[in-house]
Amino acid sequence: MRMFHNLNIDFMGKRKIWYALSLSVLVIAVAGLSFKQIVYGIDFRGGTELVLRFTTPPAINELRSAIDRADFKGSEIKSYGEPTDIIIFTAEQEENVKVGDAIREEITKAFPDNNYSVLREDKIGPKIGAELRRNAIYAVFVTMLIIMIYIGFRFHFVYGVMGVVAIFHDVLATFGIIVLLNGFSPHLNLEINQTIMAAFLTLIGFSINDTVIVFDRIRENLKLFKTETLFTIINKSINETLSRTVITSGTIIIVLIVLIIFGGEVNRGFAFTFLLGTILGTYSSIYIASALVLDFSEYKKKKAKK
Repeated sequence: MRMFHNLNIDFMGKRKIWYALSLSVLVIAVAGLSFKQIVYGIDFRGGTELVLRFTTPPAINELRSAIDRADFKGSEIKSYGEPTDIIIFTAEQEENVKVGDAIREEITKAFPDNNYSVLREDKIGPKIGAELRRNAIYAVFVTMLIIMIYIGFRFHFVYGVMGVVAIFHDVLATFGIIVLLNGFSPHLNLEINQTIMAAFLTLIGFSINDTVIVFDRIRENLKLFKTETLFTIINKSINETLSRTVITSGTIIIVLIVLIIFGGEVNRGFAFTFLLGTILGTYSSIYIASALVLDFSEYKKKKAKK
């Protein structure tokens, strides 16, 4: 199925404008990482986390006083979507199995007329959290390295390098944006946890898949149109694959928007992160990966002539 026929959009002619846009987004992302602290979920920092649902919205100051009386001062308390849903996080203490019991006991005393239920209770040691955080970072970089090697063998080494540059652009920009937006809305939890890391690994796979489709068409057209310039062939290849790109990305975006609206708190962070990555991954296949292959090839030609 093709949505567009006989397209002749000059993608590569405008690539320097899009380079400037990409650089601006990356500067904002890096600035966000520099000025705003990265908030890790319990998966990566360790501790005890309780998610409680009250019958009526509790007073936060009374809730904090109850937790202080349980000897867990400095605990984090915040809304979890609805005003009646509350997340309580405290750093891991000795005899960690008793932390949740002590907190619940004091809350029950403080709110005798406001019943609550425990939606979730997680306990993770700080060493395990640090190990999970380290392994997640390794997973991202090892994945990009394997992808670069694979594309280098399937096409040319420069294609593999530029494909990974495009992925790095997507990951860094998405990461910086979610760090900036975390805490912007109580309905959107963007703490860096295993669910968010799963979204990053998924967007890496999606981004390179879209890039490989374009690269594959470039390779085919290089054989068919040997007298054409690389500039013309890349433009032709992107135009020919645009229908597939719009249909695939558009379908994924629709599903992710539905998940953000109706998927609940657990899925919302994953869906939002993957939505950003899908948009950036679709864009980078054209204006980062393909454009950099063109510029590098033209640079090599000029250097060879000299």
